[in-house]
Amino acid sequence: MDAIFIPQLTKAPERTEEIQVQEFLPGLETLTPVRGVIQVKHQGNYLEVSSQAETIVTCTCNRCLQQYNHRLVLNTQEVIWLDETANQTEDLPLEMEVAVEDLLETLAPDGHFDPGEWLYQQMCLALPQRQLCNVNCPGILDAAVSEPPTDSRWALLDALKKQLPDN
Repeated sequence: MDAIFIPQLTKAPERTEEIQVQEFLPGLETLTPVRGVIQVKHQGNYLEVSSQAETIVTCTCNRCLQQYNHRLVLNTQEVIWLDETANQTEDLPLEMEVAVEDLLETLAPDGHFDPGEWLYQQMCLALPQRQLCNVNCPGILDAAVSEPPTDSRWALLDALKKQLPDN
């Protein structure tokens, strides 16, 4: 997927670009290609980005460590603000307090938007936090409970204990 030059979006029909997706995303291991659509709409001082996509990923159960397939379905929307100072990292202090309302995604109005990177991030956020192959997964089961191995220095004592009658 090619990056979109943001000023070019203003010249697109309805200031919107729609991208059909059917490809494997670099860095995201999936069994099937990611299929769906990304819509990027220029709204003046922000971009409205939405996506409907799906793929199948292989997960490892957190309880029993078995692998299972999980259908990853994405239906999301995000607002990305356009700000002249978005990518300025010069003359910033080493430490800076940031208010909660300032924790927003921003891009330079004359910059580029990478829909492939954005979709990758959204897919990673959609991965299940708690990966269970089954709601009732019992976890790892011991086939046979074995006695812990004894130190060879105590082998003679163990042999003597076995010769004594049980009280």
